[in-house]
Amino acid sequence: MLQNIRDNSQGWIAKTIIGLIIVLLALTGFEAIFNSAGNQQTAAEVNGEEISLSELNQAVEMQRRQLLQQFGRDFDTSLIDEQLLRNAALSDLIDRRLLVQAAQESDFALSQAALDQVILQTPEFQENGRFSPARFDQVIRQMGYGRLQFRQMLEEEMLIGQLQAAVAGSGFVTEQEVRDFVRLDKQTRDFALYRIKADTNEVDVTDEQVAAYYEQNAQRFMTPEQVVIEYVELKKDSFFDQVSTSEEELRSRYQAEIANLAEQRRAAHILIEAGDARSSDEARKHIEALRQRLDQGEDFAVLAREASEDTGSAADGGDLGFAGPGVYDPEFESVLFALKKGEVSAPVRTEFGWHLIKLLDSQAADVPSFAALKDKLERDLKAEKVEQRFVEAVRELENLAFEAADLQQPAQELGLQVQTSEPFGREGGGSGITANRQVIQQAFSPDLLESGANSQALELDAETIMVMRVKEHRQPQRMNLEQVAGSVRATLQRESAAEAAKSQGEALLANLREGQTPSTQESSWQVFEAATRSLEGVEPQVLQTLFRMPKPEQAQKPQFAGIALGNGDYVLLRLTGVSEPTEVLDDNEARMYQRFLASRAGQDDFAAYRARLQREADIERF
Repeated sequence: MLQNIRDNSQGWIAKTIIGLIIVLLALTGFEAIFNSAGNQQTAAEVNGEEISLSELNQAVEMQRRQLLQQFGRDFDTSLIDEQLLRNAALSDLIDRRLLVQAAQESDFALSQAALDQVILQTPEFQENGRFSPARFDQVIRQMGYGRLQFRQMLEEEMLIGQLQAAVAGSGFVTEQEVRDFVRLDKQTRDFALYRIKADTNEVDVTDEQVAAYYEQNAQRFMTPEQVVIEYVELKKDSFFDQVSTSEEELRSRYQAEIANLAEQRRAAHILIEAGDARSSDEARKHIEALRQRLDQGEDFAVLAREASEDTGSAADGGDLGFAGPGVYDPEFESVLFALKKGEVSAPVRTEFGWHLIKLLDSQAADVPSFAALKDKLERDLKAEKVEQRFVEAVRELENLAFEAADLQQPAQELGLQVQTSEPFGREGGGSGITANRQVIQQAFSPDLLESGANSQALELDAETIMVMRVKEHRQPQRMNLEQVAGSVRATLQRESAAEAAKSQGEALLANLREGQTPSTQESSWQVFEAATRSLEGVEPQVLQTLFRMPKPEQAQKPQFAGIALGNGDYVLLRLTGVSEPTEVLDDNEARMYQRFLASRAGQDDFAAYRARLQREADIERF
């Protein structure tokens, strides 16, 4: 066959086809190839700036973690479609990039010293009220950031905050707008309400109607598609009895643990920035002049409040709090750890400018004994060994499940038990494993339903991994009329009762608007005087309709309206009067309304500003 292909490819027809392919590639193919190669690591471009796939993946993971924090550990992120999650994360990244670009173009900026202060003073990074480098690293690792990544993200957030404050903070309202809003907000209305109940007891539904509805809505009366699955579970806690630790391992871990303990130093500083507005020499001369004032006896804290350009610490007399090695700029840190308590340094140059540094206090590392840490070290070391064994077992389970035709062999190899679920549909079961969205998605996936394959390893939680297969697939079947007759009859009664209430209500409304005497007893109307927009005991949609009604032209000629409620009832409204507030706002209340309305106007302005950025931007998604 290969020889036949080779021989035929020498003919004029084959050469013509190959020539056409080459021409098409020349026109379109090579460009597509190069674009594909260039964009394979890019998720989007925003005004020429790339958003990488790694950024997108990190943002998606962050959204998952936020969902877990918001809804608890048992929340299954597979409730949200993966593509929807990625699209939402990419939209957020694009919006964020646009705002950062806008902030930079508007010359908003943030000093690195100010960024340091935000980090040092963030409660989540502190232990016992002091900044902890170890805690800082732990928290940002959990967020998926390195130190540089986190600083960049924080700087962008603060730039966006400055931009938002500038745009939203410019929102304002006039005194007339405040008065108009207050007039509407404090308006009261006199009205009466007549309710026509949707009474199902007054509706007779015949067997013929039930049968007709059943035939016309056949698809609504199908049994759900269901599956029964077999599965094996691998639990991390089952490995704790299989690991042990030696004295040598514990002492080695102890030495590593205490090696991370370091002296904490409490520093204060005065910063004179050097940059575009001021040269390094000018900043140095300024800091040297401040040093001379200190030598003449001026107080460091007072001078820091007066002259320091680190806005984060100046108000505290330059106090930066306690910190250990690895927090500050290397030049700053080397001088700080060479000072004695109460001593002030000579001028120090860093990338932020020129500093004077004072050591306020120091705390020696508190090194616990081996005996005090032994139990903790043993738990930690065992947990690491269990984690390693668990990872190895998961990998082995995946390999065995991939190669096996069922779950019996993997279960036998790993000492697990094959379990069988109750039947469940695409909406899931009531509890347990059949209520897990990952399990439901896998169970109804084509690979498992059609090919009968074993699933990949599913992480039910941080401690449990499972592999499953579909044992039985039950197709939907139409239920008998006898099974659903009761629910069909109830549905028809509700619909008929609601329709009857609406018809009666609309007829009464038409008569009332034409000035005809209503057939209802006046005592059946529920009367309200001076009702506000937050009146309790009346449905919100009724109040919304009431306050949208026009003001009666004459007291003897009320306005009428009607509304059908979700429960089938129909409500008639009779508006007899509208009262405007007469009292004059005091200054405090007026300022409160003005701040509220200005804030809302500012938020609307910022939303419009963001929308304009998106409309005018050159955005390309890949």
